[in-house]
Amino acid sequence: MKKTMCELFAGVGGFRLGMEKLGSGWDTVWFSQWEPGKKKQWAHDCYVSHFGDSEDLNGEYTTGMDISEVDKNTIPDHTLLVGGFPCQDYSVAHSLSTSHGLEGKKGVLWWQIRDTIIAKKPAFCLLENVDRLLKSPAKQRGRDFGIMLACMNELGYRVEWRVINAALYGAAQRRRRTFIFAYRDDTNYARYMKEIPAIDVINSSGFFAESFPIERVDKLIEGELPKDIVEVSDTFKFNFENSGFMKDGIIYTVDVTEIEESPVLLGDILQRFVDEKYYISSDKMAKWVYLKGSKKIPRVSSSGHEYTFSEGPVAFPDPWDRPGRTMLTSESTLNRSTHVVSDPGTGRLRLLTPIEAERLQGFDDEWTDTGMPEKFRYFCMGNALVVPMITRMGRKLDQIIDNE
Repeated sequence: MKKTMCELFAGVGGFRLGMEKLGSGWDTVWFSQWEPGKKKQWAHDCYVSHFGDSEDLNGEYTTGMDISEVDKNTIPDHTLLVGGFPCQDYSVAHSLSTSHGLEGKKGVLWWQIRDTIIAKKPAFCLLENVDRLLKSPAKQRGRDFGIMLACMNELGYRVEWRVINAALYGAAQRRRRTFIFAYRDDTNYARYMKEIPAIDVINSSGFFAESFPIERVDKLIEGELPKDIVEVSDTFKFNFENSGFMKDGIIYTVDVTEIEESPVLLGDILQRFVDEKYYISSDKMAKWVYLKGSKKIPRVSSSGHEYTFSEGPVAFPDPWDRPGRTMLTSESTLNRSTHVVSDPGTGRLRLLTPIEAERLQGFDDEWTDTGMPEKFRYFCMGNALVVPMITRMGRKLDQIIDNE
């Protein structure tokens, strides 16, 4: 089987970079990256500057347009579909009272993934989302992920998932993301996995267990998906844990404990004597101290209820002897979540540089130095995934594809 890949919601190419670092011959045949409401598509242009553009089967360059407007049948065939997509409201209804077609909310990107799977039937899928996906929405916990699993089950796929904290597996950032691996029922891999008990899939033999070792668990929580996806949308609730497996509509899940590895420390990625513009000026220091500190603020809700808003302190500055915190798209702005570090050369407090932001995510230095404004360099890194985690999963994918 050919090592061909299609990358949806590609950002600046984290999935592709992670797979290409393997040096095992992965060929990305098509990608899509489009930022709604932006005149200038900085992330798309950054991707193209590194990898070149991709034509579809019509010979057109559609990679920089809204994926909902792309005819999925024109996407070239591929073995592996990858993509990081936002956690949204995946609820659905029947499109007509006399039809079993599905109608989801406009703009919800899961349906673009589903449409691509229907059109191209990739043997394998590797998807990424925020960790809260497993618990959303708050009023019907587990519904959204249940809809995704029900879709994959209906299309003839089995699914594994795991919430990965990158720092626990050797990376420089305490970033938790849900990864989802799906494989078609008619693959050699599916035939092999069919004989393995669910608890062994979780403990040792599954895709994530082999890529990210865990402490052994002895018992799984089981559940069953309704066969009708609309019924899942309307009534399904389930307590998905941080690891799990779904086959034939049966869910197996459990909270697992990682076998931790030594991380890259924040101090290991810092530059010295950086440009003066990154240092915190004396007139803004008090604001930073306030934002990072603990607070108890009296507030009144819209209904007139009085309450106290409380939050604990954030380390200020961020310690060198730990991995970085989760980086957000607002990195470098004056807010509580932005990293503040002591420069190794001067000892003065400052923001991360764009290169340091890239290092937190495991990208090459100056990866986003492609002409985009600096604030978008931080934004792109805040949206990105941790590249070494993809390379790590790619090693297992290489073994799987070699056995097809």
